[in-house]
Amino acid sequence: MTKQNDASRKGRGQSVNNEGAGSGEATRALVVVPVLPNHGRQEDDTGRVRLARSPEARLEEAVGLTRAIDLDPVQTSIAIVAEPRPATLLGSGKVSELAEAVKDKHAELAIIDHPLTPVQQRNLEKELNVKVLDRTGLILEIFGERARTKEGTLQVELAHLNYQKGRLVRSWTHLERQRGGAGFLGGPGETQIEADRRALQEKIIRLKRELETVRRTRDLHRAKRKKVPFPVVAIVGYTNAGKSTLFNRLTGAGVLAEDMLFATLDPTLRRVRLPHGTPIILSDTVGFISDLPTHLVAAFRATLEEVVEADLVIHLRDISDPDTAAQAEDVERILGDLGVDAADTDRVVEVWNKIDLLDEGNRERLLSESADTKRPPIAISAVTGEGIDALKALIETRVSGELQSIEITLQPAQLGMVDWLYRNGDVVKRTDNEDGSVSLSLMATESAREEIEGRLQRKSD
Repeated sequence: MTKQNDASRKGRGQSVNNEGAGSGEATRALVVVPVLPNHGRQEDDTGRVRLARSPEARLEEAVGLTRAIDLDPVQTSIAIVAEPRPATLLGSGKVSELAEAVKDKHAELAIIDHPLTPVQQRNLEKELNVKVLDRTGLILEIFGERARTKEGTLQVELAHLNYQKGRLVRSWTHLERQRGGAGFLGGPGETQIEADRRALQEKIIRLKRELETVRRTRDLHRAKRKKVPFPVVAIVGYTNAGKSTLFNRLTGAGVLAEDMLFATLDPTLRRVRLPHGTPIILSDTVGFISDLPTHLVAAFRATLEEVVEADLVIHLRDISDPDTAAQAEDVERILGDLGVDAADTDRVVEVWNKIDLLDEGNRERLLSESADTKRPPIAISAVTGEGIDALKALIETRVSGELQSIEITLQPAQLGMVDWLYRNGDVVKRTDNEDGSVSLSLMATESAREEIEGRLQRKSD
């Protein structure tokens, strides 16, 4: 059984310009999502049953991944695989059908949204007579285009080389145009050189050394931040959950935020001052995704250490997505791989984003269902700003303690503290006394109260 449709041909850009496609045209691709017999019941490494994602949702995500690197998905399909074939994964009938579609649609690339063995990839390329990418290869290609910093580029290249080990990936004549990055759609020479096992291993060793240098530099920066002890708050979530939009909303930064899978890759850190004066370091991280290749997680461990080291982790969910529960489970699994317990509600805060996309009935139902939990999630819209004040207040409470009412009187010699108190607390009432002293009633966090007491003690000594 196969469900097919012709996808609309809206190439997002023109970064992939190949001889066979003609100048200025995106590479034409077939997208196939195989559904194996056990798709309804999957278990992770611990034996826990994973939530099944619908084939339609998987297809939508695969098309999104394809368009994220400016490919033109001219035909998409869901292929029910009754019995996976060791040689091609797909049955002979489906392979023949795809070969005909390649000719009819003038496709130059076939994307199989499932891990392929080297043998399966080579056999499919031979049968279809086009370049074949599996899910891992496609994600690596996206990462190769998204990386901007030296660290990100090194991490992608290392993951790419580890993937290439054991694979002999040929360059196809219609994909011969040279372009930068550690991608799979590059010109001649790239894959041929990397097919040499010895050269691959030498490159891997060199990249690991360079990444170790980057890691040490990052550790030095982290040590400097700890000397000025600002709490670190990391935003994590499934790709396209709205992390960069929330980051921009909280910081006023101009981080790229588009309705696109993996719109940002390299981590971004900004200093933010919360409503009652608490300074924090906010970190925006790479989006997670289901079936994220193991060697990709390993390669990006240096980047993801910002999550491991964070004092508070915001798990951002796209609550409007029908597969939000399965996406949340994927994020929690990766957090577990990094040593972060998603069930630790003291450290991990669940935030529901895009509530503006829900109708009133669904919104009330979800909020009602979550109200009985120990620590209900915060519902927000990073686009409209709804719920952002509540989120800021929650973050401040978690990193600095509950707000407390403080009554203090500053003597004339202590009036230099007034400006600091206004910046680090919420002054409710001020009285200027006849003797030159100032009495203040303010609300401040527990950590701010401790800082106030310490400053007053130093002023009086």
